[in-house]
Amino acid sequence: MTATSERGRPSASRRLVPALLRGLLVVGTLGAVSVVAVSIGLLVTPSPSVSALGQTVEVGATPPSFDLSGPGEIVLFGRTLPTEVDFVGPVRPRLVLTDITLDAQVAGAFAPPGQAAVAEEVGAALSNGWRTYFLWESVVVGVAAIVLLGAIAGWRRDDRRRTAVTVAGGLVFVQVVNVSIIMVTAFTAPGVLREVGSLNELVGREQMRPIAPVPGPVETGVQAVVIGDSVAAGLGGPPIAGASPLDIACERSSLAFAETLAAVNGWRVENLACSGATIDRGVLGSQRAGDHRVPPQLAAAQRIADPEVVIVNVGANDLHWSSLVFLCGVADACDSRALTAYFQRSLDDFTQDYYELLRQLTTLPGEPLVLINSYYAPFDPSLDCLEPLELTRDKLEVLLDRLEALNEVIEAGAQTFDYRAVQPDFGGHELCTEAPYVQGPDDAAPLHPNARGQLVIALADERALLEAA
Repeated sequence: MTATSERGRPSASRRLVPALLRGLLVVGTLGAVSVVAVSIGLLVTPSPSVSALGQTVEVGATPPSFDLSGPGEIVLFGRTLPTEVDFVGPVRPRLVLTDITLDAQVAGAFAPPGQAAVAEEVGAALSNGWRTYFLWESVVVGVAAIVLLGAIAGWRRDDRRRTAVTVAGGLVFVQVVNVSIIMVTAFTAPGVLREVGSLNELVGREQMRPIAPVPGPVETGVQAVVIGDSVAAGLGGPPIAGASPLDIACERSSLAFAETLAAVNGWRVENLACSGATIDRGVLGSQRAGDHRVPPQLAAAQRIADPEVVIVNVGANDLHWSSLVFLCGVADACDSRALTAYFQRSLDDFTQDYYELLRQLTTLPGEPLVLINSYYAPFDPSLDCLEPLELTRDKLEVLLDRLEALNEVIEAGAQTFDYRAVQPDFGGHELCTEAPYVQGPDDAAPLHPNARGQLVIALADERALLEAA
């Protein structure tokens, strides 16, 4: 009888193998459904917007990482930068600055020492935004899981009862996985965000540096102020009439677009731009030009009473543009890993300095219209006149791509702060054309606008002024 029984049915060990296989199949299937559902949740969950003190921020999540802790992400003018604060968990907050509207009263709220109520409002807004995102992400994951599990039950042709059990049990499994992945961050991130008293703490900037006006009487009767680099200074042209020692040291010329705007509008335009200026050394900080220590351009602008417009031209020196062009000429390729890393680091540094400049512009007297000039394209890759300088078509295309990346940051920053971005068009008049708007390799200031190019920049600014009127 025992032998017959053993012959008539499988042994316990033989019955266990199919059961284990079925169990592994179920767990594997639920694991796959969880991965897909959580991925869908992180991908499609809308980022809620929160507002505090004139700042609007979208709060979302980063893609999962293998690290158990680290910085989140902050998207500043299209550039993704690591936050200065760390979070626990593989999925961390991703904050996108979408709108910043500041005035003289609100500007100090970015990093207000001792203003606990203000800091609490910023932190609370970010914390509530993260909680809202996590709740919506859980809903999206749940819906995705129900659809996927229902599809599996339908493919297996389960009856209603078995389908309900599959969907209900699978949904619990998926949400456990979702919470396990995000739980640590979901429950710890609000506390971290609540301690953030300003967006500066996330971006990596402290309180706005104090920039005192240049000593001297307040200047009146000035309609426009120009600040920036050698493009705004008009490098390569003849000196302006009655040039001061600082005008000569900064190589300001009569070709500068500031001179054209003054003549066309009958304005008094104060051109504070200086060749070689960066945001940190020249605009917000002092700059060495020849034998002169040039005070911060923004400090000089603070002394001008109620200008109608402020025009800004910055970025090329911050990205070491002339060095990039030279390195492209001597390197085998402009998109090597070393040159690409050099450019990306420079662009990230510029993005943060640019953010500081945009905030500082809100402190200028009055409420001037702010125009921020993007950069013109000096090359046409289809023309080969620069090949003797080892600047081939492929290299010029890389340089233009990097110039476009700079312009995207400039334009996004202007839009975020509700300023106006201006893009001069040099199309058809690049280097090597019959009537270029750019100075050539043998001219006084290669790659800088010539007289025609400066006129085109002035016309672009004039058009923006008319549109704003």
